[in-house]
Amino acid sequence: MSASKKNLNKELLILRHGKSAWNTGETDFLRPLKNRGKRSAQRMGVWLAEQKLLPDIIISSPAERAINTAEKACKAMGFDARIIQTDQRIYEAALSDLLQLLSELSEKTQRVLLVGHNPGLEDLLTYLVSDIVIPKDGKLLTTATLAHVKFKHHWQLLSQNDAVLCSITRPKSLPKSFPFPIAGKIEQRKRPAYYYSQSSVIPYRITNNQLEIMLVTSSSNKHWVVPKGIIDPGLSALESAEKEALEEAGIVGSSHEELIGHYVCEKWGAQCSVEVYAMQVDRVLSELQWQESHRKRLWVDIDQAISRIHQPALIPLFKKLQKKNLS
Repeated sequence: MSASKKNLNKELLILRHGKSAWNTGETDFLRPLKNRGKRSAQRMGVWLAEQKLLPDIIISSPAERAINTAEKACKAMGFDARIIQTDQRIYEAALSDLLQLLSELSEKTQRVLLVGHNPGLEDLLTYLVSDIVIPKDGKLLTTATLAHVKFKHHWQLLSQNDAVLCSITRPKSLPKSFPFPIAGKIEQRKRPAYYYSQSSVIPYRITNNQLEIMLVTSSSNKHWVVPKGIIDPGLSALESAEKEALEEAGIVGSSHEELIGHYVCEKWGAQCSVEVYAMQVDRVLSELQWQESHRKRLWVDIDQAISRIHQPALIPLFKKLQKKNLS
């Protein structure tokens, strides 16, 4: 085979969205993933990385369950989820819509991950591959199932029976746990590896020469906490912490670039390492602007913060922040 023909090898990864919830009261377009769907998408992302099948581009339906599947898989592959492109045509797509979308791809693109819905994705797969064997259960692309096909033409020249099927992978065929490298070995954990690196901000302001700290309730509204979350692939620890501050507390501020400290907490059956930054709050969003306004937020002095905070490891950091700002 000549080098020019090799360069024309194209790969298409077809991923159906994960299992979604039906009883949320949302419209079809806004139906969210169930936890099972999230984990399945993450397992598929880990599998793609292990198989060295990382896509050049990721294109998803903008429907909530599809874009969330794309994001979960993307992060599990180690990518910044902001690279995902959305295309309205994938939602409720006819075969012609998907073929048109693929024909518009650049010829520099070798491998594409397409995230969407049935029946459009199954129609595309059976159109491209002539010898598809339907599984015994009669289902070709169950939720979060991925099909991998190859062909040797330009995207614009895709036609019927043009592709070779490499694999169809269902999430239930993959390990339920996720690999985590530690001390030169791989151990299995309940969540993808990046979940165990987190960052947080201590939001503060100075009022009448007194330090005040903003606390927010946890997602369950049972405890008082400060904004904290997973360090997403593609974001620095500080960027992730600022993102959590905006989402969980509805605040924007000036963050100190240097760490004020760190601590370790138990979650998902293992230890998470948390990097902590201080943020002087510049603006507090209104309830209407605040993404997670189901939470509560409260400004308190240092003594109240110490008595209310659910994570004791933050107490010395509160005191360190007070000393640094009021000394």
